[in-house]
Amino acid sequence: MNTKIVSVSSENVDMKAIEEAGQIIKNGGLVAFPTETVYGLGGDGLNPESSNKIYAAKGRPSDNPLIIHICRIEDLEKIVKCVPEKAKKVIDAFWPGPLTMIFEKRDCVPRETTGGLDTVAVRFPIHETALKFIEAAGGFVAAPSANLSGRPSPTLAKYVCEDLNGRVDMIIDGGNIPIGVESTIVDMTSEIPMILRPGYVTKEMLEEVVGEVKVDPTILDINCKERPKAPGMRYRHYAPKADMTVVRGEDESVIAKILEMGQNIEGCVVLSVSEHIDKYKGMTVKDVGSKEDSLQIASNLYKVLRECDDEGVKIILSESFSNQGIGAAVMNRLIKAAGHQILDV
Repeated sequence: MNTKIVSVSSENVDMKAIEEAGQIIKNGGLVAFPTETVYGLGGDGLNPESSNKIYAAKGRPSDNPLIIHICRIEDLEKIVKCVPEKAKKVIDAFWPGPLTMIFEKRDCVPRETTGGLDTVAVRFPIHETALKFIEAAGGFVAAPSANLSGRPSPTLAKYVCEDLNGRVDMIIDGGNIPIGVESTIVDMTSEIPMILRPGYVTKEMLEEVVGEVKVDPTILDINCKERPKAPGMRYRHYAPKADMTVVRGEDESVIAKILEMGQNIEGCVVLSVSEHIDKYKGMTVKDVGSKEDSLQIASNLYKVLRECDDEGVKIILSESFSNQGIGAAVMNRLIKAAGHQILDV
């Protein structure tokens, strides 16, 4: 397959390219496209063959549900049985935006899209290019992240090309992605909403709108045997090629342990906050951002992991980061990237 690559600016969207991309989806093909979180790999969410193509292109397990992306709020009730009152409040507060909600699905949504489940994950992104593309594609685009299964999600089109060139019909290059971690996923099928994947929209933000919100205790449990209700709950995700360890504890203890573990090891890289860079004398260090700015760290994390792959890094020793706000999403991705290889000091 020849993959066509087109560049589209949010400030001046090339509608000819967008219409072409939409037609590819309508014809059963696949298009990678930018969103505000990461690049997505899109297919027709109501076409079971398209969903099967997504799984094949990514090498993704077919019981790992896809997210259907919409571009009009009125389209939600076309694919879900009901929208609870709490969900309506969340919609008013956070859609369009980096938030996915799970509902009971209508029969028009194929089980191939939902990983065999009776529920469907739905997102209404805020990214202008994504919205125009979804509309051109018919309004219901199923899309996981646009990477080979298990790899770090792409925040630049060059990494989409690296993983999926020759596997998809088109890649829309929309430049750098602003948030850098996938959307928050909230299960709205029970009385108390439950976060299944942390993201930019935090538990605290949701509780201001709907009151009590739970967090699924299996989010960080690699041994969970339950079928995933949302992408990323069971499988190792976001992983670099290098062997990776997260060192967790007080700053000085973490720095001392990384220095002890990494000195004189060829092909070793340290992931560090900006404030600690100078502590790692004689070691190769990658700056993920200030410890005072979790959003900056979120935006940089996948890019830094991809850079490590590009450079042939063999061992990654990472500091742990703040677990507050979007930091919870950063730590969720970081621990999964390390295959839950954590060293507490």
